[in-house]
Amino acid sequence: MPKPMTVRGEQQLRKELNQLKHGRAEASRAIGEARKLGDLRENADYHAAKERQGMMEARIRYLETQLSNARVIDISKISNTGTVIFGSTVTLEEMESGTEVRYRIVGEDEADIKAGTISNVAPLAKAMIGMKQDDSFSVGEDLMQKEYLIKRIEHI
Repeated sequence: MPKPMTVRGEQQLRKELNQLKHGRAEASRAIGEARKLGDLRENADYHAAKERQGMMEARIRYLETQLSNARVIDISKISNTGTVIFGSTVTLEEMESGTEVRYRIVGEDEADIKAGTISNVAPLAKAMIGMKQDDSFSVGEDLMQKEYLIKRIEHI
């Protein structure tokens, strides 16, 4: 099943994939250099280089799979319906504290809370999708439940 991804997310993953693929020669060179140091059974440099290469190859396979399964969504080509959709940037007010937060809803591989992006499968994003400005909604259960008000929706 295709997973949604923003244009920016696709670009970032392709850039990382290209960097990793170009790093393969360096990884092979490091293994070759470590091999020259002697007995491979007790050669920490060799084992470390092989481990780095293995992690690099695993990441390359992962990125290739994610990109092949991606459904890239260009938010700029979607008419602004005034509702929260994948790719929207939403300003919320946490009702109890009055604190405002701003998040952009992106694909799972793009999410970075520190950068203000949340995954489309995160409970907060799921609760917002389909809502309009000035709608309120709750997320969480019991004592952890928070109520939010949608202050602004941007499709940028």
